[in-house]
Amino acid sequence: MTHELPGFLEKTAFLREKHLIGDPRNQTPGLLPFSRATLWRRVKDGTFPRPIKLSERTTAWPTAEIRKWILDPAGYRASPVLAGG
Repeated sequence: MTHELPGFLEKTAFLREKHLIGDPRNQTPGLLPFSRATLWRRVKDGTFPRPIKLSERTTAWPTAEIRKWILDPAGYRASPVLAGG
C-alpha cells in the first residue's frame, strides 16, 4: 500500500496545544482565536474536540477533528465519551 506522504500526514497528524493556541514564550501565534482557558472550557463542555493522550506527558488533537470543528465551530459537538472505553 502506498500513500502520498504529505496528504497522508496532513489527514492523520496530531496538533499539540501550542499549535492550537500559540506559544507565548516564542511569540508564535496559534490557529485558534482564543486562550488556553477557553480551549479547555470548550473541550469540557463538548464544543471543541477532545484530545488524545499519546503518552504520560503528551496530549494532542487529531487533525481530522480540528478540521471538522473549523468547518462548523458553532455546530460542532464532540462525540460522547463511552464508559469503559
